[in-house]
Amino acid sequence: MLESFAIGAQAVLTPLSIGVIVFGVTLGIIFGAIPGLSATMALALFLPITYSMDPILGIVLLVSLYIGGISGGLISAILTRIPGTPSSVATCFDGYPMTQKGQGAKALGVGIVFSFVGTIISTIALIFISPWLAHVAIKFGAYEYFAVAVFSMSMMAGLSGKSMVKGLMSGMFGCIFATVGLDSIGSVQRFTFGNTQMLSGFNILPVLIGLFAIAEILITAQNAKHSVEVETVKVEMKNIKGFGFSIREFLEQKWNCLISSLVGLSIGILPGIGGGVANVLNYGIIKNKSKYPEKFGTGIIDGIVASETSNNAAIGGALVPLLALGIPGDTVTAMLLGGLTIQGISPGPLMFVQNVDIVYAIFITMIIGSIAMLFIEFYGLRGFVALLKIPKHFLLPGIFLFCVIGAFGINNRIFDVWTVLLFGTVGYLFNKTDIPASPFILGFIIGPMAEVNLRRGLMFSQGSFTPFITSPVAVVFFIGTAITIIFSVYSNYKRNIKKIMN
Repeated sequence: MLESFAIGAQAVLTPLSIGVIVFGVTLGIIFGAIPGLSATMALALFLPITYSMDPILGIVLLVSLYIGGISGGLISAILTRIPGTPSSVATCFDGYPMTQKGQGAKALGVGIVFSFVGTIISTIALIFISPWLAHVAIKFGAYEYFAVAVFSMSMMAGLSGKSMVKGLMSGMFGCIFATVGLDSIGSVQRFTFGNTQMLSGFNILPVLIGLFAIAEILITAQNAKHSVEVETVKVEMKNIKGFGFSIREFLEQKWNCLISSLVGLSIGILPGIGGGVANVLNYGIIKNKSKYPEKFGTGIIDGIVASETSNNAAIGGALVPLLALGIPGDTVTAMLLGGLTIQGISPGPLMFVQNVDIVYAIFITMIIGSIAMLFIEFYGLRGFVALLKIPKHFLLPGIFLFCVIGAFGINNRIFDVWTVLLFGTVGYLFNKTDIPASPFILGFIIGPMAEVNLRRGLMFSQGSFTPFITSPVAVVFFIGTAITIIFSVYSNYKRNIKKIMN
C-alpha cells in the first residue's frame, strides 16, 4: 500500500497538479455557493476539458470540483438561507439564525472547519475500505459482474425520489438509449436508422452535459422571471481571530463530529443516496441525541457541525463503491464515472491493478483538496459573497456556450452538439414531469455492463443459467437485490399510505 501511495503522491505532488487542485476547488466552491448551480453542473461543464488532459490531471480536476462544490453550498445556506446544494439544506436551520444574531463569521468558520474534518475522515476510510473491497471483487467473473450490475440497477429505486414508477421509467430509458449503435459483442447495428454517426452510439459526455447542465440552464432560465433577488446579510470579518470559534468549542463537538462522520460515510457508501440525504438525516439524529434539542434551529453550532460534517463525509463514502465496484454512489459520482470512462478507465476491482496510480492520486487529491478548501473558502469569503449577486441572465448564456463548445470539442462533430441539445430537452422534460434524471444515468452506464456480462456468462455456460445462481458471490448480490427491491417497495407503499391518511 505504501509503495502505491508513493506512486500516487509522485503524480499529484507537482506544481501543475497542485495548481489544478486549487483551481478546481475554487471553481467548485463558486458553483456550490451560487443557488441554481451545483457540484453536478460543475463536473458536467468541465468534463469536456478533461477529455484532452492527461488522465491523472483530468481526474484530479474533477475530484477537486467535487470537494469544492459540496462544501461551497454552506456559504449561501448561512448567508441567505438558500442552500447552494442539496447537501447543505440542514445547514440553513442553524446557520442563518446565527447570521441574524451577528455570528455569521463564526457560523461560516464552523461550517468550513467541520467540512474539512468530515472530508478527511471519509478519505481515511476510503483509503482503507476500497482496496480491501476491490481485493475481494478482483476474483469476479462474468456471472459475478452480472449480479453486481443487477444489484446496481436495483439502486434506481433509491434514486427515484417520490415515485418509484417514474424512477424505473427513467432507468429504462437510460438502458434503451445505451443500446444505440454497434452491438459490443456481435457488431450488429441497433437503432441507428441508417445514420452512420450513430454507429458508435451516444457518447457519455454529451449525454451528461445535456441531462444535467443544459437542462438546469433551461429550468433556471424559465424560473428567472419569478425569482426574487436574494439579499445577503453583511458579515463583519475584521475582528475575527482564526476561524471565529475557540478550541474549547471545537473539542465540545468531538462526539457530534464523530457520529456525523460515521453517518455521512455510511450513507455515502449506500449507492443512490448521497450527501443530500446525509445532512438532513444526521441533523435529526444529533438533535434527538442532544441534551438541549429545543435549541436546534435557533442558531447553535451543533446543527452546522452535524450538517457539514456528514455531507462532506458522504464524499469519501460515495467513492468507495465507485472505485471498488464501479457503482456510482450518487449523482456527482455518476459524473465522475463518466469522467473515468472517457479516459478509458473502468472503475472497479481491476482499477486497483491496472490504474493503481490513478486510485492513489485520487486519495492524495482529496487530502490536498480538503486543505485547499479550508483556506480558500475562509480567506476568499468576500469574493464568494460578491458572486452571489451576479445576475443569472449574465451567467447562464456563458455556461451554455461552454457546454456547446465542450461537446463539439470531443470529436469535432456537430452530432455531439445535437446530442447535448437532445438530452438537454430530455432532462428538461424529466424535470417538468418529476422524473428523476439520476436513474437514467445509472441505466445508461450500468445497462451495457449487465448485457455484456449476461451474454458472456451464457456463452461460457453454453446457454445455461445455472452458474449465475450457483456462484456464491453472485447469490449474495442477488439476495442484496431482492432485499433492496422489497425495502424500496415497502417504503414506497408506506409513503403512499401516509399520503392517503393525511
